[in-house]
Amino acid sequence: MSIASEPIGRPEFSAKAARVWRALLDFVYPPLCIACRAPVAEPHNLCAACWNSVSFLDGPGCAHCGLPFEIDPGPGTLCAGCHAHPPAFDRARAVMRYDEASKGPILALKRADRLDIAPAFARWLARSGTELIAETGLIVPVPLHRTRLWQRRFNQSALLAAGLSRITGIAADPLALTRVRATKSQGAMPSAKARRRNVRGAFRVADGRMAAVKGRTVLVVDDVYTTGATLNACARALKKAGAERVLALTLARVVRPPAELI
Repeated sequence: MSIASEPIGRPEFSAKAARVWRALLDFVYPPLCIACRAPVAEPHNLCAACWNSVSFLDGPGCAHCGLPFEIDPGPGTLCAGCHAHPPAFDRARAVMRYDEASKGPILALKRADRLDIAPAFARWLARSGTELIAETGLIVPVPLHRTRLWQRRFNQSALLAAGLSRITGIAADPLALTRVRATKSQGAMPSAKARRRNVRGAFRVADGRMAAVKGRTVLVVDDVYTTGATLNACARALKKAGAERVLALTLARVVRPPAELI
């Protein structure tokens, strides 16, 4: 039976149609590396050179915040920072180190409207966050204040959370957390202390979302973990609203913050 005569509802027809459509798209718009724009075999991927330049954080790390260790000290080991100042969130993990290799694609999504990168990043989050996702009952993005959202037109963390939800089947609620104060950019803060002060009390769980959060393990999704100040503020707001546990998953994290951020 020819493709043209197959019933449209049959799965094999849908699969063939998808392959044909993908081939046509690749012919008209050849897939390019999300970092350097070199040709790649599959859309929304890195080329081999860019892939090899990214430092994925898949080795041993702090059991609490995920800070990578040079050697494996054994399960349950905490970094010095978590010993001294335990975070409000219960566990955090990141896909990769935030450095020159990873900064370009992340900023392209955040500041250059490269929304086509979001599906690839969501897949990376799903792979790196397997352990956290297994415990998760609700996915929540770090919110933007309404004025910042109006200026940018989208929230990159909400895009990542939505993509992760589609992959995992876990519900995502982009309105569960709200930013009630228009904080300054964390990147403009001169120290970790200033970052904590900047976002203190900046988040709360919306009144209509209390029931969705209460008693659940919530996974907070963001793009970059620098000092953890934003994730801590979100975790406090979620736990105040009754969340049982708060986990955090980010695309990247600053492994060695500049001295002025410590």
